Amino acid sequence: MNLTFESQRDMAAESSFDIVSEVDLQEVRNAFQQAEKEIVNRYDLKKAAAELTFQNDEITVEAADEYSLNQALEVLKSKLVKRNVHLKSLRYGKIEAASHSRARQKITLQQGIPQETAKKLVAEIKTRKLKVQAAIQGDTVRVSGKNRDDLQTVIAALKALDLDIPLTFTNYRSA
Repeated sequence: MNLTFESQRDMAAESSFDIVSEVDLQEVRNAFQQAEKEIVNRYDLKKAAAELTFQNDEITVEAADEYSLNQALEVLKSKLVKRNVHLKSLRYGKIEAASHSRARQKITLQQGIPQETAKKLVAEIKTRKLKVQAAIQGDTVRVSGKNRDDLQTVIAALKALDLDIPLTFTNYRSA
């Protein structure tokens, strides 16, 4: 088999990228610490004895009442936004009663793409009828194809979607 250099390069030239949904935990910790300091020093939240705790990808907000809880949560969200942590990464539990008639809410950080969302992403990519392949790999989606322009089109189309999780495009490999 006698292949020219260009035909060998074209046969092996497959580019790819991964679609992920990740939260930078260090930035969450930084925002958490900043929010904690502000809550301790704010007069209205000091009276409400508002507290934040952060353990194992879960933030708990507790305060004297639901209004104070929401105020403490707003402080946290503003700090997260300033640290470039997308608020779509937060999964809010319902507000529940805590001891001494206090209010408590748990917030979980969404890491990875849920299977249902991954299936929607793959279906959306297929509707574009581009020469790319999309494969679900655990909690990520890998997209590959020979034409880099098609890959860029996929990225633009997925960025335009209104999903309940933030998407990040990583590991761009071009051959």
